[in-house]
Amino acid sequence: MTINLLQIRHCRIVPPAMVSSTVRSFSVTAIFLLFCQFFASLSFASESDHKYQAEDPVTLWVNKVGPYNNPQETYNYYSLPLCHPPGNGTHKWGGLGEVLGGNELIDSQINIKFNKNVDKSTICELELDATKVKQLKDAIDNSYWFEFFIDDLPLWGFVGELNPDNPDRKHVLYTNKNIIFEYNGNQIIHVNLTQDSPEPLEEGRVLDMTYSVKWIPTSVTFAHRFDIYLDYPFFEHQIHWFSIFNSFMMVIFLTGFLSMILMRTLRNDYAKYAREDNDLETLERDVSEESGWKLVHGDVFRPPQNLVLLSAVVGTGAQLAVLVLLVIILAIIGMLYIGRGAIVTTSIVCYALTSFISGYVSGGMYSSNGGKNWIKSVILTASLFPFMCFGIGFILNTIAISFGSLAAIPFGTMVVVFVIWAFISFPLALLGTVVGRNWSGAPNNPCRVKTIFRPIPVKKWYLTPSVVSLLGGLLPFGSIFIEIYFVFTSFWNYKVYYVYGFMLLVFVILIVVTICATIVGTYFLLNAENYHWQWTSFFSAASTAVYAYLYSIYYYYMKTRMSGFFQTSFYFGYTLMFCLGLGILCGAVGYLGSNLFIRRIYRNIKCD
Repeated sequence: MTINLLQIRHCRIVPPAMVSSTVRSFSVTAIFLLFCQFFASLSFASESDHKYQAEDPVTLWVNKVGPYNNPQETYNYYSLPLCHPPGNGTHKWGGLGEVLGGNELIDSQINIKFNKNVDKSTICELELDATKVKQLKDAIDNSYWFEFFIDDLPLWGFVGELNPDNPDRKHVLYTNKNIIFEYNGNQIIHVNLTQDSPEPLEEGRVLDMTYSVKWIPTSVTFAHRFDIYLDYPFFEHQIHWFSIFNSFMMVIFLTGFLSMILMRTLRNDYAKYAREDNDLETLERDVSEESGWKLVHGDVFRPPQNLVLLSAVVGTGAQLAVLVLLVIILAIIGMLYIGRGAIVTTSIVCYALTSFISGYVSGGMYSSNGGKNWIKSVILTASLFPFMCFGIGFILNTIAISFGSLAAIPFGTMVVVFVIWAFISFPLALLGTVVGRNWSGAPNNPCRVKTIFRPIPVKKWYLTPSVVSLLGGLLPFGSIFIEIYFVFTSFWNYKVYYVYGFMLLVFVILIVVTICATIVGTYFLLNAENYHWQWTSFFSAASTAVYAYLYSIYYYYMKTRMSGFFQTSFYFGYTLMFCLGLGILCGAVGYLGSNLFIRRIYRNIKCD
C-alpha cells in the first residue's frame, strides 16, 4: 500500500513552514518588511536561504507521531521504536509559536543530497522484541501518523496498516519510504512521500528499514510551492460565499431596522418632549402618556455595579478587537499561514503591543464613572484575560505532561511568555490607564444623576435583563457560525486556513451586527424603565460566545472522531479559551456601541 501526499494532504495539525524569503517577496513597505522579518526569525527558523548546489546535504527532520483522530495528542517521533540516529540527534528549535504548537524537529541523519537519486538504501535494521511489537501494534491500532519536514515542507504518512481480515498479516509496518523531490533550478519546490514493503510484526524478526530518493524537475516557481497544501474546493465552496452574502444582508436588515424604527420613534419622542405648549389639557395628556426611556434620564448614567470589573473587561475586549483586526490584516499581507507557529507568535507579540488600548479604554471608563482605585483597575485590566488563559493552559499542560505529549509547554517557553507580559504588556497597560484617566476620564454625562434611585417597575418576562442578554447573541452568532465551522475544521481536522480575506469581512460584519443588536436590546430595556443597561448590554453581546460554545459541543460529537481524556480535555479547553476571548470582545463592542447610543439620545432631551 502507498500513501500519497496528495491523498492525505488534509492530515495537518499546524501550518507547515515556508521560507522567510517568500514572505519578503510580498514587498509592501520597508517598515512592514522589517516587521515580517522579525516574525520570520521567531517562527520560521529556516536553516538556510533554501538554495542548494549539486549534492549539498538536504536534512530530513522528524517531528511528531500520534493518533490520526486526535490532532493534539502528539508525541516525539522517537517515542516509537523506529530507526533512531546515534545520540540524541540534532534538534531544530523554532520560534515561540512553533514551540507552543507542539513541534520538536530532530535531524534523522538520513543521507539525502540535492539532485542526487538514491536507490533503495538501508536506514537501519529494526530488531523486534515483545516490547517493540506491542508498541507498534498499539500505534497501528490507533492509526498513528507521523510528520516530517524537508526544507520547511511537510511530509505525512501512517506508521503501518491494519488488516482485520488477514490474521497472519493483521498488523503490518511500512519498511520503505520513497521520497520524491520536485525542484526548479537550485530550489526545492515539492516533496512527496510514498510507503511500501509492508512487513508483519512478529517477535524475533529483523526488519530492514529502507528509503529511496528521486529528483524530478518542475516549472512551478518557488513562490507558489505552498499552493499544493491549500484546499481550495473546501474553503472557497459556494456555501462559504453564500454565508458571506447572507451575513451581509443581515447587516443591511439590522441597520435599516435601526434607522427606520428606532430613529423614527426617537424623532417623535424628541418632538413631543421639546414642544412648548401652554394648553393645560395637552400638557396633562403628555404627562399621563410619558413613559419609557425618557423617565430614567436621572438614573441611566449611574455608575454600574462592579465598575472595576466592567471597566477591565470592556478595556480588554477593545484590545482584543484591535488585536484580531491587526492579525487578520498581517495574515493577509504577509501570508503568515505558511509559517509553523507564525500566527501564534504574531498574536502573542501583537497582544503585548496593543495592551495600551486596554489600559486607555479601561482607565478612561473607570475614571469617568467616578472610580478612585485606579491601581486595582490597571492590575485587573492587564491580568484578567492572560491569567484566565494561563489557568486553563496550566490544567491542559499538566495533562499533557502526564501523557508525555509534545503538547506540553516547556518551562522556558512559559518564562518567555511571562516576561513578555511583565515587561511589555503590563507597562503599556499602565501607560494607557494613565493617559486614559487624563484624556477621557472626566465625567461628561448629558444628564445629572439624581440622588434618589427610581424604582424599576415589574415588566413582562421578555423585557427582563436576563432574557435580553440571552437573545442578544443570536444574531451575531448567526452571522459568524459558518466561519466558525471553517475555523474549527482547519484547526481540528488538519487543514490550512488561508482565507483571511473572508475572515476580515466576517469580522466587520460581526462588529456591525453586534452593535445593532445590542442597541436594540438596550432600547427595549430602557423603554421598560430599567436603567441597568451597562452589564445587560455587555452580556447581551457576550452571549454570542455561549452559542459558539454550544456549537462546539455539537461539532465535537457530530463532525469529529476524537476520543479519550487527553483529546477531549484539549478540545474543550482550547474552545473555552476561544469563546472567552470572543465573549469579552463582543461584550466590549456591544457596551461601547450602547454607550454611544445612549449618550446620543439623552443629549437632545431636557434633563432636570
